Amino acid sequence: MSLQSTPSNEEGNCPTSSRSVDSSPIAFLTPSSRGTLTPSSRKSSRRTKSAIKSEPEREQALRDYKVTIEYKHLKQHAPSGVYVIPSHDSLRLFHGVIFLRRGLYHNAIFKFCINLPNEYNDQNTYPSIVFSSHVYNPHINPETGELDLVTAYPEWNPRRHYLVTVLTYLKKIFYLKLPFPDGSVKANLPAAELARKDPRAYKKKVESCVRESQRSVYVNDPGCTVVFKEENEEHKKFKGMMADKFGGDALAVTRAQILECVNTANKKEDGEKERQEEIEGGGGGGEHWI
Repeated sequence: MSLQSTPSNEEGNCPTSSRSVDSSPIAFLTPSSRGTLTPSSRKSSRRTKSAIKSEPEREQALRDYKVTIEYKHLKQHAPSGVYVIPSHDSLRLFHGVIFLRRGLYHNAIFKFCINLPNEYNDQNTYPSIVFSSHVYNPHINPETGELDLVTAYPEWNPRRHYLVTVLTYLKKIFYLKLPFPDGSVKANLPAAELARKDPRAYKKKVESCVRESQRSVYVNDPGCTVVFKEENEEHKKFKGMMADKFGGDALAVTRAQILECVNTANKKEDGEKERQEEIEGGGGGGEHWI
């Protein structure tokens, strides 16, 4: 959740690839001197039928290939606090979550989905980001939960705009300063108006939205690949390991350091399982040592 890519280009900092989607050679039919196909040519004919695709299929394969390139780029360059995991069922559906650590929305945990139309990577074909968590924000439709991308990007250019572009914008909307400039908001005009006229009342609504996100964090949608589970003994051990190694400043911990702790914890767990299996299976002849 591997494809090699070339260096980044233009806005959005997303890589492109020089590899072709369908690089298999095309077999051409060559008639023999008598006007019939030779045995080797008949084999080439069968290969040709499987190798050649219709133009729409080729175009769709190229779009799909670009999506895999974008996702590989996301794994390394997604904004901090934003995590995205592909769906089990579709290449063009992603489940995500954003953890907000500062600002007006600090401690909020918002879940969302990214849907990519089949024509995504064509001109003016936008991705769709819809929050499953209730989010009170002027840039998010209060009824559908959809993030307004059209206002931010009046023209979607696949050579400049990528998934990492929209995820960076997704994070940005939670850190914008009040009041919101005229014309910058269309998704939730009453929220923008409240922020302009009564910042205190706006802040209270945001705080209520943050508390609701925390209460509903363990409510997992069916089929969602981002799953939250309540704390158990393994989680407590891991938190203790993090505290011992990095102290109390969670914001100073990098993603690489967290992954290092995860790998260490997994190795310890595997070692404990092996020791337990040796104890249970020791002695031979079906005997068990206690």
